[in-house]
Amino acid sequence: MAYQPTQIMAIVNQKGGVGKTTTTINLATAMAAAGKRVLVIDLDPQGNASTGLGLGHKDRQLSSYDLLIREETLERVTAASFVPGLDIIPSNIDLSGAEIEMVDLPEREFRLRNAIAHAISDYDYVLIDCPPALGFLTLNALTAAHTVLVPLQCEFYALEGLSHLMRTVERVKKGLNPSLELQGVVLTMYDRRNNLCGQVAEDVREHLGDKVYETVIPRNVRVSEAPSHGKPVLLYDHQCAGSEAYIHLAGEMLRRESALGVQ
Repeated sequence: MAYQPTQIMAIVNQKGGVGKTTTTINLATAMAAAGKRVLVIDLDPQGNASTGLGLGHKDRQLSSYDLLIREETLERVTAASFVPGLDIIPSNIDLSGAEIEMVDLPEREFRLRNAIAHAISDYDYVLIDCPPALGFLTLNALTAAHTVLVPLQCEFYALEGLSHLMRTVERVKKGLNPSLELQGVVLTMYDRRNNLCGQVAEDVREHLGDKVYETVIPRNVRVSEAPSHGKPVLLYDHQCAGSEAYIHLAGEMLRRESALGVQ
């Protein structure tokens, strides 16, 4: 079997509360369940992806901050989650100061890429959960990644924010990471009873075509409850509509990449 390189995906949206972290941990869990070896890198100082994969604060003595700023090795900062096949580089409060500290560091845009470049071959996928801002942390994710996945809440200002993000991705592609591509857009918090949701979905599909995944993530109370239990919704309630949607999303993503010869 031909060697397949690790696929690095940044999950990005500069707006908070759109389901970015939820998408990261549940997509990672679904991929691991499909037999893929997955690493989640929590680059959000809030550390929600770490919490959502069951890591308490005592389990985060080393974090993505140490990887980026203190140049710890990938192996030392990586922790196993309770999901077989899924590891995580957690975040802790130290990361909140990283944006300022990076300003004076050499190769500040490439800290993450350099840190993981020679040590991720054990994984099929690396998913980077970015903070809700387009600062140095997100820039590091974009320069390290091969693709960008955008969780997009079906709301009035969605397309405006998406246009801004796409311009940022294009600037990074042009100036720092020529291989960066849009993996796709996944519509989140979708409520079929809300006419606005349907209109936003239609508009996004009209603008981006098949870059928008067919799978939509519904607004679902079980998805909202799961983080308080320190679990992805796939483990909290694998039969709920939210879990089924993330399983379908992972399947759709893997089928697309198989068709392209990626995995």
